[in-house]
Amino acid sequence: MESSKKPIVKGQEEKRVPPEDQRAKVIEWEDYEQELARLCSLTSALEESKRKKVLLEEKLHSLIQIEAESLSRSNELDQMREKLESRKLVMGNMSMHSKVVKEKVRKQEEQLSAEIRSLLTGGSSLSVANKRMQESSRSLAGEKGYGNLKNLQKLLRARQQYMVSQVSLLYPVKVVIRKAPEQELESFSSSIKSGVPDGSKPVDQATLTISGLHLTVIPFYEDEFFTDKKEVQRSSTALGYVAHAVSLIASYLQVPLRYPLRLGGSRSYIRDYTPSIEHSASSTTLDSIISTSTKPVEFPLFIEGQDSTRAAYAVFLLNKDLEQLLNFIGVKSLGPRHVLANLKELTRTILSPEYIDM
Repeated sequence: MESSKKPIVKGQEEKRVPPEDQRAKVIEWEDYEQELARLCSLTSALEESKRKKVLLEEKLHSLIQIEAESLSRSNELDQMREKLESRKLVMGNMSMHSKVVKEKVRKQEEQLSAEIRSLLTGGSSLSVANKRMQESSRSLAGEKGYGNLKNLQKLLRARQQYMVSQVSLLYPVKVVIRKAPEQELESFSSSIKSGVPDGSKPVDQATLTISGLHLTVIPFYEDEFFTDKKEVQRSSTALGYVAHAVSLIASYLQVPLRYPLRLGGSRSYIRDYTPSIEHSASSTTLDSIISTSTKPVEFPLFIEGQDSTRAAYAVFLLNKDLEQLLNFIGVKSLGPRHVLANLKELTRTILSPEYIDM
C-alpha cells in the first residue's frame, strides 16, 4: 500500500476528492420547497421513531423487571416446595417412628402385664411355701425334729465307724520300714504321709502293706521282669484285699461306686462304664483296647495271664473309687499312685472322733 502512494513534491498541493455520499447535493430552486417539506417530514418521523423507541425501551425495561420478579418468585416457590417436601419426609419418618414406639410400648405393656401376673402367682406360691416352711420349722423344733435327726445321724455314723473298724481289722494297712526296699506302688519319704505320728524320728523310706502284702510297681509295667511268680500272686492278692475293703466301705457309706467291682479274691475285676475318659501317658495302647460302646469294660486287678497295660489301668480305676469315697467324706486324695495310702487315710478319717460331728 505504501509503495503505491506517489511522493508529494514540494510546492505542489495534494488534491483530495471527497466521497460521493459526502458531496454537497445541488438542489434546484424549484425543488427546494418540496425537498424542505420532505426533510421536515423525515425529521418529524425521526422524532416520532425516537419517541416510540423510548416508549419501547420503557416497556421493555418494565417487562424485564416483571420477568426478573417472576423468576425470583419462581425460585422462592421452588425453595418453598423443597422445604415442604423435606417437612413431609420428616413428618413421615416421625409418623413411622411413632408407630414403632407405639408397637414397642404395646409389647412392653403386654410383657409387663404377663410379669405382673407371674409375680402375683409367685407371690401366692411364696406365701404357700412360707406357710409350709413355718410348719416345717415347728415340726423340726419339736421332739422329733432336727435334734432327733442329728442324734440319728450320729448313731448312723457311729455304726459306720464300727463297721469300718471291722474292715480295718480284717484288712489292716500298716507301715513297714525297709532299709533297701524294692520299687513299691506304695512308698513314702515323710513321716506325715506314712502315718507316723508327729514328734517321732523320721525314717529313710516307708512302705504300706495290707495284711502284710506289698503292692509292687514292676509287675504292672515291665513284662520282662516276670520272674518271681510269687511276687505277682502277692500283688494280685493285695489288690483283691483292697477291692473287697473298698466295696464294703462303699456299701456302709451308701455310696455307689463310679467304677463297680466284681470281687473274686486275687482274680477280681473292675468295670469302666465310661471308656472315653482321658487316660495317662501310657494309655496309647488302651485307645485300641477300649471300645466306644455303652457296655461296661472289665479290667483285671491281677497281672498273671493279662495285659500289663489293662492291669495298670485297673489299678488306676480302683484308686479313682478310693478318691470318690475320700471326696464323699470331705478329704482330698493323696495321689493316683497311692492306693494303700488312700485306703489308710479313708479308714483313719472315718475312725476319727471328728467324723461323728461332720
